[in-house]
Amino acid sequence: QVQLVESGGGLVQAGGSLRLSCAVSGRTLSRNLMGWFRQAPGKEREFVAAVTWSGGTFYADSVKGRFTISRDNAKNTVYLQMNSLKPEDTAVYYCAAKDEGSLIYRYWGQGTQVTVSS
Repeated sequence: QVQLVESGGGLVQAGGSLRLSCAVSGRTLSRNLMGWFRQAPGKEREFVAAVTWSGGTFYADSVKGRFTISRDNAKNTVYLQMNSLKPEDTAVYYCAAKDEGSLIYRYWGQGTQVTVSS
């Protein structure tokens, strides 16, 4: 029973900031990879950022320099700090978890809406 619950989405003006949180509960491997994905209307889900169990990070080119992913293993929580938001960042943002050795992200949250107005 692995559950991922996102929070922190909302409506913000261009240039503003939001911080998304993802709380993880249930049974997962400790050395997992946590990721954020997003999906805009009419588009496929795309990778945004990921953080390894030890804190290494990866970012999509579109968000480098603006977004920061981090995790607190003691709290079983992953964060996505989003600064300098643009209208094209508008999407449903999903938290996901990938166990070490797995080929895919097996666990997904329900998503949280982020809307950036111009």
